[in-house]
Amino acid sequence: MRIAANGIALEVEDHGSPAGEPLLLIMGLGMQLVAWPDGFVASLVECGFRVIRFDNRDIGLSQSFDAAGVPNLAFDSIRYAVGWKVKSPYTLADMAADSVGVLDALGIERAHVCGASMGGMIAQHLAAAHPHRLRSLTLMMTTSGARRLPGPSLRVRGALISRPRNPREVTSIVEHYVGLYGLIGSPAFPAKKDELRERFTTSVTRSYRPAGTARQMVAIAADGDRSSLLGAIRVPTHVIHGRADALVPVAAGRDLAARIPGAALDVIDGMGHDLPRELWPRFVAAIGTAAARA
Repeated sequence: MRIAANGIALEVEDHGSPAGEPLLLIMGLGMQLVAWPDGFVASLVECGFRVIRFDNRDIGLSQSFDAAGVPNLAFDSIRYAVGWKVKSPYTLADMAADSVGVLDALGIERAHVCGASMGGMIAQHLAAAHPHRLRSLTLMMTTSGARRLPGPSLRVRGALISRPRNPREVTSIVEHYVGLYGLIGSPAFPAKKDELRERFTTSVTRSYRPAGTARQMVAIAADGDRSSLLGAIRVPTHVIHGRADALVPVAAGRDLAARIPGAALDVIDGMGHDLPRELWPRFVAAIGTAAARA
């Protein structure tokens, strides 16, 4: 369903009993709500959660910001690398306000929140600026953005900003994503390529908006270091990070857990920057543990 949230139109799915504990899932860079696997969502519903997943602004079926134009990622990458200010058409704080808008539209006063990658960055803003709207916080494979933290390798950076051979052909786009996930996925829990192709075909057929991904990428660069926000977070927090994460190295997860008062940290051997089926029970248990602490 499409709802009005924070003055824009967002695509939202609401799963489980209305009487369940509300759990808002916030997805990462360029990823649609379907990137939260159906089976994972079903497991959370079975545990008693009312699970809300949505397309972030500029992605999927939510409102686009094409009028803002397409950023020059190479130029903005250089500006970020040398410490110059990066301009973006919207901010991660704006996207946190979108999340509040989703809760408002659904009549939810407070919710458990789980954010992955960029979604975890948005969730940090949400917890710092709107603490009264959260009951617990789970941060998966994300970072404070502190500049001293290690980043991805040049190979991974290059793959992240590369383009499909034929951006107008679904098969070419799908193979591009399969190749990217070959670099950043979990080495101990490798996804079968046929399963990845099926998953990405579904996603690309639903929506493909690379310009939106580029604008979100610039928003991340413009956001910079969120370390100063983290000490104010008081809700029960659980940090999950893969030891083999090639996109956001594990040092970022340790940094987050150290900066958020009372945060628990779960570092998972062999996990990269994805949501392997084999780890769903562990993810669900972590979210449940944070919720129980609330």
